[in-house]
Amino acid sequence: MFDPAHIDLLIVDDDDEFRASVVRRFVRRGFQVQEAASGEVAIELIERREFQVAIFDMVMPGMTGIELLEKVRAEGADFQVILLTGQGSIETAVQAIKLGAYDYLTKPTPLAELELLIEKAYERHQLGKENRQLKAAMNRGKTQWKMIGESAAMQDIFRLIERAGPSDKGILILGESGTGKELVARALHDNSPRADKPFVAVNCTALTETLLESELFGHEKGSFTGATTAKQGLFEIADGGTLFIDEMGEMPPSMQAKLLRVLEDGSMRRVGSLKERRINTRVISATNRDLAREVEERRFREDLYYRINVMSIDLPPLRDRTGDVPLLVSQFLGGDWKIDVSAMTAMESYRWPGNVRQLINVLERAKILADSQTITLEDLPQELTSEAPVGNTRHHTPDTLAALECAKVIEVLRREHGNKTRAAKALGITRRSLYRLIEKYDIRLNVS
Repeated sequence: MFDPAHIDLLIVDDDDEFRASVVRRFVRRGFQVQEAASGEVAIELIERREFQVAIFDMVMPGMTGIELLEKVRAEGADFQVILLTGQGSIETAVQAIKLGAYDYLTKPTPLAELELLIEKAYERHQLGKENRQLKAAMNRGKTQWKMIGESAAMQDIFRLIERAGPSDKGILILGESGTGKELVARALHDNSPRADKPFVAVNCTALTETLLESELFGHEKGSFTGATTAKQGLFEIADGGTLFIDEMGEMPPSMQAKLLRVLEDGSMRRVGSLKERRINTRVISATNRDLAREVEERRFREDLYYRINVMSIDLPPLRDRTGDVPLLVSQFLGGDWKIDVSAMTAMESYRWPGNVRQLINVLERAKILADSQTITLEDLPQELTSEAPVGNTRHHTPDTLAALECAKVIEVLRREHGNKTRAAKALGITRRSLYRLIEKYDIRLNVS
């Protein structure tokens, strides 16, 4: 059933009397209403909150309704727009629909008719949202965005990707080195309307300040020594898609100011050029630094921090991803390789200061040293074996990852006296996942 309280409605009209009457009507009807007397004020509101339906006056001083529609669509806003004008024409109606307006009405229009149109526009918005969520769920079920993890910590990350991917707002990915920040950035891109457009990555630590500016914004021929030809910058290459800026905390202050300008007005200039170029590029940032502290200590611009950090995703280190190490080992070893129990025990017990990147390196090293297709404790580096728990493992016969997984589930179930809720929590998986494992391995325990 239609509920006006669920609709965040934006009214943009320079006619104060008309706007006030519309606002009064819909507030009384229970809508959540925001109003703006100009396109410029409307953009500020749109940046701060989400709307499902908006009403734009076609003719306003400064930014027109058509120009406002073009701008919000270019920035990826997905709410439905109804355009109103006192100077209706077939040409403007066609133009509005081509730009993605839901419908077009001529003033004066009965408010009851406008309310019915808002209801239909809201239903269109909800249908589109449900379709995007279904597509994201299908994509997640097929590939999990090339990310691996059944731990509770990683399930939280997957849910954040589903929610944040379709938005065009600034996302800041936080986490230690080696936790997979670029994988998350790619997942956000793949789970967005920009998925069929370019994904471009740049690392701020890999370039000097001069080269970083040229990489991001491009340059014209002759703009500096060695610039023998004009070159597109990464913002232009990623136009319509996503630019991932890694190690954002390393960006020099002068570059921070230039980046802020691009993010604020959506335009840039190549080095050595006076020509403004409009770009529509989503920026996702990442850092292993504490940027909030960097802002406090005046090493990072506060205004840029809030621009890139509308939402943050904090990646867990591998040591906090209970139960994910065997999954990662299985993935990166490949189907022709095995690992014995003592080696896997050592890998599960290790703290992994270098996170997943270190785990991959350890496995590659072990495969070089192994005498056969089975990784043993002797094939692992000393820092892992010195931390391996000492104990009698002669009763542990399984040497495949599947058998090891089964043995781990049995061990935890016994320790928790058959309590599946506590066992699932200890393993870092959901109860549903635990029941699937019990069924998969036909586990039957007699516990007291």
